[in-house]
Amino acid sequence: MGKLDGKVAIVTGASRGIGQTIAELFAQEGAKVICSARTVDEGDHQLEGSINRTVGLIRESGGVAEAIAVNVSEPDDCLQLVDESKKIFGPIDILVNNAALNYYIPIKDYPLNRWLRAFTVNVHAPFMLSQAVLPDMIDKQSGAIVNISSGAAIGPGRAPYSGDPARGGVMYGASKAALERFTQGLAEEVYADGISVTALSPSQVVPTPGTVYHKLVDGLEDPRGESPDLMARATLLLASEPIDVISGRVTYSQEILQEFGWINDGQGRGIDSDGSGYSQI
Repeated sequence: MGKLDGKVAIVTGASRGIGQTIAELFAQEGAKVICSARTVDEGDHQLEGSINRTVGLIRESGGVAEAIAVNVSEPDDCLQLVDESKKIFGPIDILVNNAALNYYIPIKDYPLNRWLRAFTVNVHAPFMLSQAVLPDMIDKQSGAIVNISSGAAIGPGRAPYSGDPARGGVMYGASKAALERFTQGLAEEVYADGISVTALSPSQVVPTPGTVYHKLVDGLEDPRGESPDLMARATLLLASEPIDVISGRVTYSQEILQEFGWINDGQGRGIDSDGSGYSQI
């Protein structure tokens, strides 16, 4: 028996990295998984990975998955994703808002169109997709929404400052902080409907094609990094544990896995250092 037997899940940003790993684990645990992203086939993007590859890997392992290509910065695409998912597998039980975007540009140089697009992917899309899946979840009085956040939501605090500032991460951090506030607000709104809403960040930087490209880690084998499997397992925990013990949690992968006994020794944010303000309330 899998932890997600009979469940239907949407995972955005499932073409590579954390999203791909979440989609594969969910399928292993019995969910029917909709893998969504813009990159359909290998070669469509400069980075390795595509939703067709993710679906192929899931099917090769005996899982059930379908690919739906959408751009979550477009409202119509968000509605299309949920509508097509329901036609394929039925009402959605789990939504994982993993897709994210940033350009790592200092604020003085940040083009307005890129700011708006990135904020839409990181904040507006989780709102639109959550709104689209909620009616069926409310009808069933059950469901789980997991928003993937980031340690960037932890601000630099007050002056004086020393050293080099964060490398163009102001927009990304601001949008992830907004996502965490959205998470707790929505969790309160739908608690009585049996729906859990949580936010999850890595305890350590996860080496993925994206983080390698942006030089946040030194390659996929960077020993300072955290395996994407830990994020996938933590997402599974948040999607499957009872609402009373997890809803409204803004937490970190190794912190929550250690708390629930899924790993023995965790490290990083939430364990060795404080998380964001929202993780502490």
